[in-house]
Amino acid sequence: MGPIIQIFDTVLLHPIINILLFFYQGLLNLGIPGAFGLSIIILTIVIRALLNPFYSRQMLLAKKMEELRPRLDELTTKHKDDKATLQKEQLKLYQETGINPAAGCLFAIVQIPVFIALYRVLLFFLDSSKGKSLATIADRVNKIVYADFLKVTTIDPMFFGINLAVAPSHFSQYGTIYLAIPVITGVLQYFQAQATLPKTKKVEGDKKNQSDMQTAMATQMRYLFPLMIGYFAYILPVGLSLYWNTFSVISIIQQKQHERSK
Repeated sequence: MGPIIQIFDTVLLHPIINILLFFYQGLLNLGIPGAFGLSIIILTIVIRALLNPFYSRQMLLAKKMEELRPRLDELTTKHKDDKATLQKEQLKLYQETGINPAAGCLFAIVQIPVFIALYRVLLFFLDSSKGKSLATIADRVNKIVYADFLKVTTIDPMFFGINLAVAPSHFSQYGTIYLAIPVITGVLQYFQAQATLPKTKKVEGDKKNQSDMQTAMATQMRYLFPLMIGYFAYILPVGLSLYWNTFSVISIIQQKQHERSK
């Protein structure tokens, strides 16, 4: 795994760290407070913009699949007892309409290494659980910067009174205000799921079992996933929640814009 991790760090981790430091140093030079937190927000916006072509294609595919749904349901009803024929007819229909259902996974697949890299970048800066001081972390960061002007002597984790390096689970030491962060994160994840997941419809007859399965999966995404992210926001540094929340807000806004453009 060593060479794979090294390649991953070289291709994704180190460039993202340098981009984050570029924004951080620029904001510091402008004398803007909360520079590190704002750098995380800007970096998230940049990453989201780079992923936007994949997101747009996913939305287009979702729209086409929704339009194709009645014909797919007809095939399911017609060939409910012959799965081989059903798959053959579905594939034929996809080819006729120029739709590749597998393309819908592309956006999620592309996001995975980027999310892992961002997660590692933020922990690289903010995780002090192993006794590393922010000055020690800065020394480690300086070893991988691309230019001297990106080097830092320490990292200021404060963002409008909130320490981004602190996990809300340590609220007894830093204040109950930190408990609001995982709640906000979970709520935003819920609204993101509400905005981006397809609406489930009640159906009867032969398609009921399939609908029940889709409804169960949608319910898990709408409720269990926000709870899971909220828990992560509780045990991990606040800086990660800032990234999640920024990404959620952008996704919600973009989905609403997409719906209005239909």
